[in-house]
Amino acid sequence: MTNPFQRRPNQDGRHTPNLWPVWVVAPGALLLVALAAYGLYLGAEVLLATESTGKTTKPVPVQDVIKTTVTVLTLTGAVLAALYAYRKQLLDEGTSHRADATQLTERYTKAAEQLGHDQAAVRLAGVYAMARLADDWPEQRQVCVDVLCAYLRMPYETDINEPGFRHGEREVRLTIIRIIRNHLQDPSEPTTWCGRDLDFTGATFDGGDFSGSTFAGGHVSFSGSTFSGGEVFFSGCTFSGGQVTFKGSTFSGGMIYFAASTFSGGSVFLIDSTFSGGEVFFSGCTFSGGQVTFRLSTLSGGKIDFGTALFSGGRILFGGTLFSGGKVSFARAKFSGSDVSFVRARFSDGQVTFRNARLSSSRVSFMESRVGVAADIDWGPFPPISVNQP
Repeated sequence: MTNPFQRRPNQDGRHTPNLWPVWVVAPGALLLVALAAYGLYLGAEVLLATESTGKTTKPVPVQDVIKTTVTVLTLTGAVLAALYAYRKQLLDEGTSHRADATQLTERYTKAAEQLGHDQAAVRLAGVYAMARLADDWPEQRQVCVDVLCAYLRMPYETDINEPGFRHGEREVRLTIIRIIRNHLQDPSEPTTWCGRDLDFTGATFDGGDFSGSTFAGGHVSFSGSTFSGGEVFFSGCTFSGGQVTFKGSTFSGGMIYFAASTFSGGSVFLIDSTFSGGEVFFSGCTFSGGQVTFRLSTLSGGKIDFGTALFSGGRILFGGTLFSGGKVSFARAKFSGSDVSFVRARFSDGQVTFRNARLSSSRVSFMESRVGVAADIDWGPFPPISVNQP
């Protein structure tokens, strides 16, 4: 037999509160209120009698007792009503938050669907929708940023004659890069993406503009990326923290500009990269801290230009790099307190020039490096010390 005084059992999958039956709670509540009112009545009678006590005891009028009791009950009811209103407000806010979360989730789903559309115009709309959602949804901002970065990591055919080529795809990708750049300009903005992780691993770039961005935290990865053409700009960027890595990337064409950027902290890794064409410009940069490393890379073509750069701190590392072609230029660079290392580098061909460079309180090391007869090195102010001839 079912116990009528037992609360309803929990029902899986529902969020209904587990309450007593109404026909049990209502009489109980009325009884408690009656007892409370009677207790207040007796207490008010005793209180008023005590206050009026003198040499002669006078009976307290019933009207005064009732008035005091009603006043206390009214105040108690007001407090309970305020607590109920506050609880209701919290419930309404929770409902509103759930509605907002549902709306944001629906926006996310729609933007993701648009990004997978066949038409470039719809994909562009999805890009802007996802970026706007990232601004409106701080709790899931990194997720939205990850989706945009994942789009750039998708296979991308740049040759119009190849089967995988899609018209309008380049404009979609350039728009994503531009939106990311716009969100990296001011770290103090409430919708900034500075400090967020940006994963472009394995992406193909044939253009893009990150100019003026601030890399003050987080991890930015271009590892395994291919720069096959066009111009990619990091000009005027500030690297004050975090890591930007191009490990294992291939520079087969195009131009990469870091010109006039400031390296005051953090690290830029071009480790184990291949430079078979194109040009990378660090001209006019200021290196006051941090590290830029080309360690174990292969330079068989193209150019890496540090012309007119100021090295007042930090480290530039070419340790173990193979120079079989191409050109590295430090022409007119100023070394006033930094460490530039070509330790164990191999120069079988190509050109390295320090022409008109100025050195003071810096260290440039060619320890255990090997220079072939076909290599062309203009030492400038640096004597070829500790360089092994084959």
